[in-house]
Amino acid sequence: MSTPAPVSLSATARKKVTTLTLRQKKERGEIITMLTAYDYPTAMAMDKAGVDAILVGDSLAMVVLGYENTLPVTMEEMLHHSRAVARGAKTSLLVGDMPFMSYQVSVEEATRNAGRFLQQGGMDAVKLEGGRERADAVRSITSAGIPVMGHIGLTPQSINQLGGFRAQGKTTIAAKRLVEDALILEEAGAFSIVLESVPARLAELISKKISIRTIGIGAGVGCDGQVLVTHDVLGLFDRFTPKFVKKYANFHNEMQKAFADYIEDVETKRFPAQEHTVEIDDKEWEGLMSELN
Repeated sequence: MSTPAPVSLSATARKKVTTLTLRQKKERGEIITMLTAYDYPTAMAMDKAGVDAILVGDSLAMVVLGYENTLPVTMEEMLHHSRAVARGAKTSLLVGDMPFMSYQVSVEEATRNAGRFLQQGGMDAVKLEGGRERADAVRSITSAGIPVMGHIGLTPQSINQLGGFRAQGKTTIAAKRLVEDALILEEAGAFSIVLESVPARLAELISKKISIRTIGIGAGVGCDGQVLVTHDVLGLFDRFTPKFVKKYANFHNEMQKAFADYIEDVETKRFPAQEHTVEIDDKEWEGLMSELN
C-alpha cells in the first residue's frame, strides 16, 4: 500500500488568508510565506501545501512567456493567468502584480486597472512597484477598497533606469531613501511591502521601523516573510538563477529527460504498449471483417 503524500498542517481546514491574517502573523512574530503562481495546478498545489500568499507575478513574462524582462507583459495576460490561479487556490491570499504602464500614467488609470484584478482576475489585492512616486496611486487604490502591496529596492520594471538587475540600497543615501520610501508607502495605506535585493541589515531595519508586513526576496531573514519565483524554486527556469534563490528541485532536467525518453519509446515502438491500447472483441472484429468483405 502506498504512503499518502504529506499534507501541511497549516493547510488542514484552514480559513481564508486575508491582509488581517498577515498583520496578526507579524504581531505574533510568525513568518509569512509567499510564492508566485501563474496556473491552476501550481496554485492548487501551493494552496494545499499551506502557503500564506500567492503572487501572480509579472515574472510570468520571463518564466512562462519567454520575454527577456518583465516589461512586455500586458494587463490582459496578467488577468488571464490571475483567473487560472484563482480557480486553483481557495485559501491563500491572492495578489495580482500590476504590469508595466498599467499604473504609471495616471492615478485614475492605476485605480481602474487595480479594480480589474479584483473584479475580473479574482485577486484579493494588487502589487505595484515604486516608493514615494507611487504614494498618490496607493492612496487612490486603497481608498477604493483595494489592498495594495508595495515593492521597493530592485524594481524589475525599472531595470532600464537602474542599469540592469542590480542590488539597491548599498550606499548611505540610497539606503536612507529606501527607509523613507517604506514609511511613505505605509502612510499611503499599503498593507505590505516587498523588499527586493537590498542589504539584509537594511531590510531588517525597515521591517522594525514600519508596522506593515515586509516580504523579502534577496533581502535576508530579517523580513516578516519571504517570496520567491516558483520556477526558480523548482528549477524550471533554465536561463539564469539569481544569487538569492534556493533551488528545491531541478524539474527542467527531469522534464527534458522525460521528453527524451518519450521520443525514444515512440520511435522504437515501445510506446504505446498493449496496456496502453484499446481492444475490440474478436466476435465484433470478425463481424466488421465480414461487413467489409
